[in-house]
Amino acid sequence: MLGDDLCAVSWRARPGSFVGLMTLYESNYIRLGWLAGDLRGLAGEHRSRVLRDVELKLTVVERGPYTTMLQLTYAFGGEPEGPDSPDLSVRVYHDARVAEAHAVGASSRLTADGADLHSRWARNVMLNKWLEYCVDRGHRFGAASA
Repeated sequence: MLGDDLCAVSWRARPGSFVGLMTLYESNYIRLGWLAGDLRGLAGEHRSRVLRDVELKLTVVERGPYTTMLQLTYAFGGEPEGPDSPDLSVRVYHDARVAEAHAVGASSRLTADGADLHSRWARNVMLNKWLEYCVDRGHRFGAASA
């Protein structure tokens, strides 16, 4: 398994900086690969169920030649719900091998959407930690579970 510890971080990359954000996007791509396997091959809806954890749902919302838009959320009682449920839109850039937490669902109070560096940083740190948590809990989708 490719580790995100192999992400080259410039000595100039500071938390909250643009260079640091690009490294965070790379780490998100790697962690999403841990969870879902081949990101280019994803299609449709996937659910991951593990003992003593909430069901995780990944849906491919849009596919383009170079990008894929995913929706990642918990499904309490089988369906996403509640203002505290993580609900993220993630855009995967296949050629660049990066993944960006693009937007937070309308029902979430976790972070505000925005294009500024601070908002992007907050959304992507949340995604990065959540992906690691889900993998640590044993969640996997599709080929990644084999």
